[in-house]
Amino acid sequence: MVAIGILALIVFVGATDVINFMDGINGITAGYALAVLVPLVLVNRSFAALRMTEGFIEESYLVVAIIGVLVFSFFNFRPKGKAKCFAGDVGSIGIAFIMLFAIGLLIARTGDITWLIFLLVYGVDGVCTIAHRIMLHENLGQAHRKHAYQLMANELGLSHVVVSLVYMGLQLLISLGFIYLCPPTVLAHGCIWCAPVRCWWGRMWRL
Repeated sequence: MVAIGILALIVFVGATDVINFMDGINGITAGYALAVLVPLVLVNRSFAALRMTEGFIEESYLVVAIIGVLVFSFFNFRPKGKAKCFAGDVGSIGIAFIMLFAIGLLIARTGDITWLIFLLVYGVDGVCTIAHRIMLHENLGQAHRKHAYQLMANELGLSHVVVSLVYMGLQLLISLGFIYLCPPTVLAHGCIWCAPVRCWWGRMWRL
């Protein structure tokens, strides 16, 4: 149990850092938070229906968080230079805690760690970026602009809103597919992870 606790601490601290680092353009934190919180509400309701009991978490916890993110989106989900307010470290880490607490509770209740797929898009971007910088022998402690969203916004010149919607839509698509198309078994959930892991491994070899 101690080993599991230490591993969970490492994973969740790392996930918090990634969510904080990804807060670099308008709308991405708010959009991605909605793409995580909305599927969690759906899982909570299906959890309650299947077990004829309450969900894995008090639904108001998720609903209040969604309302807060929607209000923030009104001021932040705008083109570059047009945002009226920003999440900053406090906001991005705060929403990270909210999401990770809910996902952690879901994992604890089901014993299925593959629910981390609700953070897959950020996870793949963060891990690939770190691996890429290590291969380039860069100092990981220094600032950089090598995340995929940064390349899309800065190098390709795509709008902040477009890039944020891509991340939001992709994660939402993955999460909803995981909920409604994947059989609710640990084995089936594990097989779903093979695809992104294989893609990541292939990218590392090409680099």
